[in-house]
Amino acid sequence: MSFLQTIILAIVEGLTEFLPVSSTGHMIITRDLMGMKPDDPFINAFIVIIQFGAILSVVALYWRRFFRLNHHPAPEGSSAVKAFIFKWDFYWKLLVAFIPAAVIGLLANKLIDQLLGSVMVVAVMLVLGGIFMLFCDQIFNHGKESTQVTEKKAFKIGLFQCIAMIPGVSRSMATIVGGMAQGLTRKRAAEFSFFLAVPTMFAATCLDLLKLVTHGGIAALASQVPTLLLGSGVAFIVALLAMKWFVAFLTKYGFKAFGVYRIVVGGLILVWLLMGHNLAMVG
Repeated sequence: MSFLQTIILAIVEGLTEFLPVSSTGHMIITRDLMGMKPDDPFINAFIVIIQFGAILSVVALYWRRFFRLNHHPAPEGSSAVKAFIFKWDFYWKLLVAFIPAAVIGLLANKLIDQLLGSVMVVAVMLVLGGIFMLFCDQIFNHGKESTQVTEKKAFKIGLFQCIAMIPGVSRSMATIVGGMAQGLTRKRAAEFSFFLAVPTMFAATCLDLLKLVTHGGIAALASQVPTLLLGSGVAFIVALLAMKWFVAFLTKYGFKAFGVYRIVVGGLILVWLLMGHNLAMVG
């Protein structure tokens, strides 16, 4: 990967990680536009790994809320286990929400890798997701909304997150919609989505690093450490700026604008591909 390709992919990642437009899908599109090989193990690992760099912006922006324990006394009569869970309530709910993706991700890892190579899958899912987003604000308008995330809600949001393993769906969209389906406000659903991204993308990064190492990619990985650090750093800075804007925009305007964007981008790519062309503009 060249310096320019690294910077471009990282900027795309940072801009789209927290938007409901699919950061992975956009990086796959960008990868193909730059003529990069869709079956290159390092490039596909890079696409996943720098997402964790972007995700760390959550920790930087919400650090007071991310590093916290429940300092209220546990309910009277609670067992030692329940008292422990109560104290670590925030992290416990993140773990509960993370478990579905961990299980499905391990079981369907090979299929997910195959889908990462398909820009057609990305385009189709962008369009379908866009159509859904045009109406999701009305679908999940429950009247009375909540800011409280329970264990049951957390687990259901985790199930929604599994849908995002299909490139083009958007992890952000799936988890925010999952939260809204449980009656959460858009803002609270978005914030929980951000927090859930930390363990999810950390696990995905570790898995991809492990795959590179076990498939004889240690030398390639060692030589590409500066590339990974650069990409992660750029993605972190750009995502930090994009995330603050997104929360304010989503709270005020909802999903429609993102739905229109997804339909236009996905539709144009589908038409181009169906005309027998590919996305490679260089190389």
